[in-house]
Amino acid sequence: MIRCQITNGPDTPLRHDVDLIQVRERNLPARQLAEFVRRAMTAGPRILVNDRLDVALACSAAGVHLRSRSVSPKVVRRIVPPAFLITVACHDEREVLEAEGADFVLLAPVFRPISKVDSRPPLGIERLRIIIRQSPVPVIALGGITRENAPACIDAGAVGIAGISLFTQDPASAVTTQPFPC
Repeated sequence: MIRCQITNGPDTPLRHDVDLIQVRERNLPARQLAEFVRRAMTAGPRILVNDRLDVALACSAAGVHLRSRSVSPKVVRRIVPPAFLITVACHDEREVLEAEGADFVLLAPVFRPISKVDSRPPLGIERLRIIIRQSPVPVIALGGITRENAPACIDAGAVGIAGISLFTQDPASAVTTQPFPC
């Protein structure tokens, strides 16, 4: 199971017990974002830079996370190194079907988000299951994921879980190496 922590500010405590960290610092200028990415890369997990392919490549990050209306993953795939990870934010079936070329889709919101306001209605487990069956790309569940509902997402076919609050709700454990339950 893939565990993807998403940052929510440059002071986000970075976990060592996750597989991916998505640096989601949209408001940082390129230089500050690059500095944050380089610091994050010392945490251990593979780092994805949110929608800034230029910064991801310049910092030798593991990959990029594309927003739902960003450049196509197929276009990005043609210009990046072979092992470069591409994830795409998706919110419905159409966006998932357009994510061909990505390594993973982050599908949200499965549940009502905890860390931010989202006007989109939650997909729920049954719709998550249906979209996963249609997806040409492995799906990581995002949005309102908790320790309690994460297993249901995996049972529905998600290859992993992602979140902000999920990985920061217990700041004392931010640097543990204990496996995440699921």
